[in-house]
Amino acid sequence: MRIIGEIPHPVMKITVFAMNMRYSIKLEMGTLEQTYKLRESDYINSFEDIYKIVDDTFLGNCMRRFKEMNEDLIGIFERNITK
Repeated sequence: MRIIGEIPHPVMKITVFAMNMRYSIKLEMGTLEQTYKLRESDYINSFEDIYKIVDDTFLGNCMRRFKEMNEDLIGIFERNITK
């Protein structure tokens, strides 16, 4: 797997990887990460194509998911560690 580019964002680190006709979009925020895997196709076959699909709606949904993931993590500790 090789890094083919990064997409700038003020809060998240967004890295795009390529391997075996597949692309991975990895989003990181703090200790949390989300990864989206896409097959190369007629529509997606370069970093520029990935850059186009990572739009404001997608990023907003990812930010919401990160918030939910963080809430889940806090809940795990509250239920099982801090009593």
